[in-house]
Amino acid sequence: MATMTAPRAAGTIAAASGIMNRLESLDVFRGLTMASMVMVNNAGDWTNVYAPLRHAEWHGWTFTDMVFPFFLWIVGVAMTLSTARRVERGENKSDLIAHAFRRAAIIFAIGLLLNGFPHYNLSTIRIPGVLQRIAICYLIATLIFLYTNWKGQLAAIAGCLASYWAMMAPWGYGKGSTFAQYVDGLYLKGHMYGATKTWDPEGIVSTLPAIGTALFGFLCGHLLRAGLTDTAKALWMAGIGAALTIAGLITDAWQPINKQLWTVPYTMLMAGLAFLVFGACYYIVDVRGLRGRWTKPLVIMGMNAMAVYILSGTIARLMSLIQVSQGVSLKMYLYRGLFAPLASPINSSLLWALANVAVCWLAAWGMYRRGWFLKF
Repeated sequence: MATMTAPRAAGTIAAASGIMNRLESLDVFRGLTMASMVMVNNAGDWTNVYAPLRHAEWHGWTFTDMVFPFFLWIVGVAMTLSTARRVERGENKSDLIAHAFRRAAIIFAIGLLLNGFPHYNLSTIRIPGVLQRIAICYLIATLIFLYTNWKGQLAAIAGCLASYWAMMAPWGYGKGSTFAQYVDGLYLKGHMYGATKTWDPEGIVSTLPAIGTALFGFLCGHLLRAGLTDTAKALWMAGIGAALTIAGLITDAWQPINKQLWTVPYTMLMAGLAFLVFGACYYIVDVRGLRGRWTKPLVIMGMNAMAVYILSGTIARLMSLIQVSQGVSLKMYLYRGLFAPLASPINSSLLWALANVAVCWLAAWGMYRRGWFLKF
C-alpha cells in the first residue's frame, strides 16, 4: 500500500570500498524530468504552444517526446541500485518478486483511477496509460534483473528491440495501419486513448521496446556500481550515450523515430540522450560537487515524483471540470482573467504551464519539509 516515509536516497553508489553514498544527481535528473512533464502537459491554450512543447504529430521527435522515456530510464537506474543492494543484503528472491508484483499492481491501479477520474465508466475507461506502462515495464524488468546479469540484460534489450522490429516491419508505420494498432484493436477495443480510439500510444505491442528503455537504465545502474573512478563513469556515460544517440539517428532510415509507436530508433535515441543528460548531471553534481541552491529545488521535486505526477493530473482534470459559469471552466476563467492579459497568446500559454510547475513544486516542498515521501 502507499505510505509516507522519511527522506531516503533515490539511489546509491556502491564504491569499491563498499561505502554507500547518496546519488543526488539522480534526484536532480528526476526533478528536471518531472518539471518538464508538468510543463508540457499543462498548456494554457493548446492552440498556442511552442513547437518543442508539443509531441511530434507522428514521425520525428521534440523535447516533449523525451520526457516519458527519460522517466522510464530513470526507473531502470534506480531499480538497479536499490534491488542490487537488497540482493546483497541477502533478501529472499521470492520476497523481492512479491514486492515487485504488489508495487506494479498499485501503480497500475493508480493509473486506472486517474484515467477515469472523477467519473468511472468501466465499459469505456482507458486501460493503458503512462503509469500502467511504467508498472508493466517495472515488473518485467525486475524479473529480468533478478534472473540475469548485465550480459543477460543486454541480450534482453536486443531481444525486445529485434522482436518488435520483426513484428512491426511487415505492416509498415503509417498512422492507424500498424501491427500495434491491429493488436490494440483485438484486445483493447473501447478502452483506448480517446484522441485515437482505434489504437493507443501506450498500447500492448509498443510496451515491448519500452521495456528495453528501462533495461537501458539498468546498464547505467551497473556502471554506477562498477569499480571505476567517478570521472571514468561519467566518460563511459558520455560514450554510451553518444553511441546510442547516433545509432538511433542512423536506424531512422529503416524504421522511423516515433514516440507513439515507441520504435526501435526512438528507444535507442532516447536512451542515448538520457545517458548524456544524466551523465552531465552526475559529473556536475556528484563528481565535481557543484550542488547547493540550484540543485535543491530539483531534488525536492525529484524525491516525490509520484506525488507530483498524481497531483498534476488531478489538478488539471478538476480545473477543466469545475464550471464557473455556463461553458466556462475554472481553468478558462483563471487563464483568461489572470494570464492572457500578461503577454502574447503563446507566452501566456507558457506562463500558465510554468505556474502549474510552481504549484506542484510548492506541494512537493511542503511534503519535503514534513518528511513525507510517497512510497509504494
